Amino acid sequence: MNLTTPALLFPAISLLFLAYTNRFLVLAQLIRQLHDREEGRVRDMVHRQIDNLKRRIALIRWMQGLGVMAFILCATAMFFLFIKMDTVAKISFGLSLLLLVLSLVVSLVEIAISTQAIQIELEDLAANHGAADGGRGDGDDGR
Repeated sequence: MNLTTPALLFPAISLLFLAYTNRFLVLAQLIRQLHDREEGRVRDMVHRQIDNLKRRIALIRWMQGLGVMAFILCATAMFFLFIKMDTVAKISFGLSLLLLVLSLVVSLVEIAISTQAIQIELEDLAANHGAADGGRGDGDDGR
């Protein structure tokens, strides 16, 4: 292993941080919109969304933390390679890769939960649509 091997991860980790930050910003925007929309009257659907958002924020925190640690260990591996401590560099780089994979797995879980959030919205839309058309729920206006 040489100095450029861990350096190859730097652009990938940077792009990953950008993606994670974007997911966090979208969640923050959703929370603000939900707060403004509800104005103190919280329906069952909103309670479910709030629980979902709390889990997603916690997962994003873990994604980012694992990514930061992967980045630090990757930089540490480069340092150990620089001072000719190859064995320690390999261990550090291996741990960096492991943490990066864990970060991606947590990201996958967060994506699965985000699809649940969409399902909650769809259920609410269907319930509101059913109430609007007299409870038939078929979308047909009877003509």
